[in-house]
Amino acid sequence: MTGMASDHNSSSQEDYLPHYLQKEDPFASKLSREADIVAGFYLTVIGILSTLGNGYVIFMSSKRKKKLRPAEIMTVNLAVCDLGISVVGKPFSIISFFSHRWVFGWMGCRWYGWAGFFFGCGSLITMTAVSLDRYLKICHLSYGTWLKRHHAFICLALIWAYATFWATVPFAGVGSYAPEPFGTSCTLDWWLAQASVAGQAFILSILFFCLLLPTAVIVFSYVKIILKVKSSTKEVAHYDSRIQNSHILEMKLTKVAMLICAGFLIAWIPYAVVSVWSAFGQPDSVPIQFSVVPTLLAKSAAMYNPIIYQVIDCKFACCRSKGLKTLQKKSSLNKSRMYSISAHRGSTAMNETQLEV
Repeated sequence: MTGMASDHNSSSQEDYLPHYLQKEDPFASKLSREADIVAGFYLTVIGILSTLGNGYVIFMSSKRKKKLRPAEIMTVNLAVCDLGISVVGKPFSIISFFSHRWVFGWMGCRWYGWAGFFFGCGSLITMTAVSLDRYLKICHLSYGTWLKRHHAFICLALIWAYATFWATVPFAGVGSYAPEPFGTSCTLDWWLAQASVAGQAFILSILFFCLLLPTAVIVFSYVKIILKVKSSTKEVAHYDSRIQNSHILEMKLTKVAMLICAGFLIAWIPYAVVSVWSAFGQPDSVPIQFSVVPTLLAKSAAMYNPIIYQVIDCKFACCRSKGLKTLQKKSSLNKSRMYSISAHRGSTAMNETQLEV
């Protein structure tokens, strides 16, 4: 019976034809023209906001590049990945949505799929590195103190190498990039898992090393950070102001990293679920109209991060300005006290001289 079942599975895999190999044009839009126009405008707005926001983050960071902390260097790298997605990838999909078909052929499809996977993987691995940096700085101070700028640059080289490897593996013959079912965008060929055991192994490897493992590290890091912060908040209150200010800055960077990771995962998890469904569910069981929404949501992830930077920075600036006002009040109060003491001493001295005369 087991042999019959395996033979049935292998025969069904051999008979399976993905949507892009069927008779109809794989690059023709399966949506209405009105839906394509709405999606095109949506991506245009997302692309403009993402380009301006991430470009602004990179520009402002370049003005103080020698003062950037390791965690800030990582967030700049994240902005570079988001800018790459916006500049390299989005124009292809925007033009195709407005054209009501993918107009760049198979070469453009593979390039677009590679660029999207490369920058997306780079973003997730960068956030994984940031979460580990925050975990070491908050939970293991003995290790966190030796993390310097040159360690951050070594980590960046490893991130880019990791993303390059996994994005380029499909070109080695174990995977591929293919058009989406709705026709006007391209992605990793998730449908290989329906065709062969080798395709299933490739997709499972991608899911584990480029999604599940980084996500698990991120969740572990921030759960440990939250538990540590709850237990150490009272301890920090007894330290001097310099240690308190350093703790506030570390927590600010941690909040930025947590919000960025949450925004990224919220944007990409629906797309990952649909992709896994396409790879391991019933063949062609995902409705075409249903597959568009997670794709558009994932493409908006690059827009969130600059907004998070600005919101946290504004809050931090407000807290810092309040602290400066308090310090100014204290210093002015001390000055007035010193003035009154010196004036009092001066008046007593004058009285003494008058008495001597």
